[in-house]
Amino acid sequence: MKKILLFLVVTFVLFYFNLPVLQYGFLGLPVILLALCLLAIALFSKVAVGANKQLVFLEKPKKIFLVFAGLLLAYLILFPLATSLPMFRSESYKKLIGTVVDGKKIAKHIAPISINEIRVVDEDLAYLLGEKILGSQPALGSQVELGHFCIQKVGSDLYWVAPLLHSGFFKWWNNSEGTAGYVMVSATNERDVKLVQTINNKPIKIKYQPEAFFQSEIERHIYTNGYATVGLTDFTFEIDDSGNPYWVVTTFNKKIGFSGDDATGVLVVDAQSGAITSYSIAQAPKWVDRIQPINFIEDQLNDWGEYVHGYWNFSNANKLQITEGLTLVYGHNNRSYWYTGLTSVGKDESAVGFVLVDTRTKETTFYKQSGATEFAAQSSAQGKVQEKGYKASLPIPYNINNIPTYVMTLKDDGGLVKMYAMVAISDYTIVGVGNTMRETLMSYKNVFNMAGNKINPNSANDKKKLKSIITRIQNDVKNGNSFYYFTVKDYPNIFVGSSQLSNQLPVTIVGDSIKISFDLDSEEVIDVSTFENLNMTKKK
Repeated sequence: MKKILLFLVVTFVLFYFNLPVLQYGFLGLPVILLALCLLAIALFSKVAVGANKQLVFLEKPKKIFLVFAGLLLAYLILFPLATSLPMFRSESYKKLIGTVVDGKKIAKHIAPISINEIRVVDEDLAYLLGEKILGSQPALGSQVELGHFCIQKVGSDLYWVAPLLHSGFFKWWNNSEGTAGYVMVSATNERDVKLVQTINNKPIKIKYQPEAFFQSEIERHIYTNGYATVGLTDFTFEIDDSGNPYWVVTTFNKKIGFSGDDATGVLVVDAQSGAITSYSIAQAPKWVDRIQPINFIEDQLNDWGEYVHGYWNFSNANKLQITEGLTLVYGHNNRSYWYTGLTSVGKDESAVGFVLVDTRTKETTFYKQSGATEFAAQSSAQGKVQEKGYKASLPIPYNINNIPTYVMTLKDDGGLVKMYAMVAISDYTIVGVGNTMRETLMSYKNVFNMAGNKINPNSANDKKKLKSIITRIQNDVKNGNSFYYFTVKDYPNIFVGSSQLSNQLPVTIVGDSIKISFDLDSEEVIDVSTFENLNMTKKK
């Protein structure tokens, strides 16, 4: 009776703490059953210690246990080999990403953006800022810790959001109703850091979370409430546009035997009440930014590039691989995408193209255009300020005046942002750095012009041409470059241009008639694309 009771206790513990998926293709259940089978052989067979201190069976184990163990071993070894090896299923692995559409121009996919909306806070900096605001409240900071930051759109603004989590078993025991809120860090303004503890004057309690125990632990809560037969992954903390906290969990199946993880939908779990709502990919709420896990897309893109000519392609002909990793970016209509460069196998510095994968639907667009990899762009930006020893953050691609551009921060050893950098995706030798984002943009355009390019000459964006009279003009020297700020009659904005844009700018005075062109945007200070002093043209 004691042996049976011990066997049942061990069975309960294995299932309770491992939460195996009860579906074909997942190995958790057969591994546990094999362990239980071996335990049963040990418990219910008579054994003794022999002369050589070895275990000797006084009675042969029951045949049913041996047969069951053999079947489980065959299932664990033979089935995966037969159903999942790329040698036999290379075409299935290649097609798992879905249809890959050829894009024409990446700048049209990534929406133009104001410099005030450029992401200047990365995850590491968000964590430092979050720790700082948490440390300002010692009573709270001693009870909780910051969870993983996830970047997301909240309304029209971009934020890093992380939940407050229990910092240990006894902290959970004393506060099992939940932790008091979450931290929001603006991705565009490092001074915008919030500790959110109430919504509509009601306190927030994050009861269901990864650092809780027993039935409050988020994965166990979902598993025991009807989702033991589906794969669960990518437990992401997100808030809706009203600030209500949720856990967004991707459901997935195995599409290629025991491999080929592929998202099938999403579960939205109220972090306070525990209510679970299941959605298909198409029906997921609009505020849910990411359904496709980053590791799924990485694997699927690499498989698509690896098996371009099947498995037996030992010459690596036309093989592709992703570059540094995947970055979450936002495009038209606030849609989010996984972005990465693609290089030929064996090549590092130059990308043969770039991929954007919709983080919800997995729609994939491949832009076949050469350019710099993320690593090459980082190295180029760091080289620009090598005497300072700053390190570049992971580059984020943006459409800057219709120019595909990597934007990154340059940080000191303490992780604080000291400067900013812009690098042209098409040519990583075109680099602009500055102490502010505007200074960086002007420096970048300056270098772009000096390289023989024309900023935005045939932009698809709205371009305005203007003839007017200078009412005020003043120059400013930054990083050795001269910039001229001026205002004109009958137009409210301030304009700026560099001496490299036009050699007429340094000798232009108040009262001169000018002709300029520029892109319409929401900036208070507008960079001009062309500049002509009509007074000088008439004299010529």
